[in-house]
Amino acid sequence: MTVVKSPLPDDARKTAGEALQDTLVDLLGLSLIAKQAHWNVVGPRFRSVHLQLDEVVSATRGHADTVAERAAALGISPDGRPETVAKTFSLPAPQEGWLRDTEAVRVLTEALGAAVERLRGRIEATETADPVTQDLLIAITAELEKQRWMFEAENYPES
Repeated sequence: MTVVKSPLPDDARKTAGEALQDTLVDLLGLSLIAKQAHWNVVGPRFRSVHLQLDEVVSATRGHADTVAERAAALGISPDGRPETVAKTFSLPAPQEGWLRDTEAVRVLTEALGAAVERLRGRIEATETADPVTQDLLIAITAELEKQRWMFEAENYPES
């Protein structure tokens, strides 16, 4: 059943839909990773890392909503169900239990970096198919790159 008629041709809609769905899963997964780390982080930099993790949660949840609404606007039903995220999410994630602040920083740096890399591929894929979706993915990439930079700066070795 299609409730909304897409303004895009079928092939462009398919390309944009795949990019949006994959991005939705990455963003929902990133929000869960960051929240898990937020609840379990310990160490001398607890407070700064704890607060920074919540920034990632807020950003990814907000972007996930925007991505899902873009998909719906194109007549594509977004799938953010837990079983979909669990089945298809593949970014680096923390281990169970308490998480040393340095490990939280490392995991988030890796997960954000992997998400950015995948987003850049989706940006290329949507360039011709749907520049509006591409623009959305560019904005999300900019935010995730900023978050990655902030975590990477946390890991800068002391002299």
